[in-house]
Amino acid sequence: MFNIQIGQERSELMYKLFILFMIYSFTGWLMEVIFKLVQNKRLVNRGFLVGPICPIYGVCGSMIYLIFSNIEYNIFMIFFLSIALCAVIEYFVSWLLEYLFDARWWDYSHKKFNINGRICLRNLLFFGLLGCLAVYYINPFLISIINEIDIQVLKIISIILFVLFVIDIIISVKLINSLKDVLYTLKKDATEEISKKIRRILVDKSIYFRRVIIAYPNFKFSLKKIKDKIKRKK
Repeated sequence: MFNIQIGQERSELMYKLFILFMIYSFTGWLMEVIFKLVQNKRLVNRGFLVGPICPIYGVCGSMIYLIFSNIEYNIFMIFFLSIALCAVIEYFVSWLLEYLFDARWWDYSHKKFNINGRICLRNLLFFGLLGCLAVYYINPFLISIINEIDIQVLKIISIILFVLFVIDIIISVKLINSLKDVLYTLKKDATEEISKKIRRILVDKSIYFRRVIIAYPNFKFSLKKIKDKIKRKK
């Protein structure tokens, strides 16, 4: 009986965490869109996925909730741990996307205090502030609302959102993988000229790629990997 109760509590926690993950993912996407609207005076659909979510915000937000709901903390601990956590996650996501698709969605090489262009101090300071806001204000507010939802309703909502999330991932990965069809048709060495050519092809190829290139002006291809793949294909 005790084990059953523990299992139920874990299930409820998983549902609540997933809902929190989706809320932060959508909120992060919304913040990115608003920021680009202010910066560029036009709406831009940010994010790797087709849908209106940026999972990196969801991972950071839910991890911060898990960490600081189980330890005693002060504002300095929250700030610096949030920076460290988000730095690791953003760096890993940047590396993973490049490893899987031979492309980089963002590049902070032109900004001060960056590490391999994947993370930079300015953005991490912003994440540190968001972490403080999340722990003191946002998480308590969201959790209080989520706790008011019947567990069965929460389960249904979680399942529906999870299915949509998986479908979004499948579609997005399939679209990005079609980039390889373009790579294998190239006959020249991998140069900046080739990279520009690929960008032009992708802009004409699909609305999704056009959206990615508009949303991420620093989106670029790993020319060395492109060259190696072309050689292997030959």
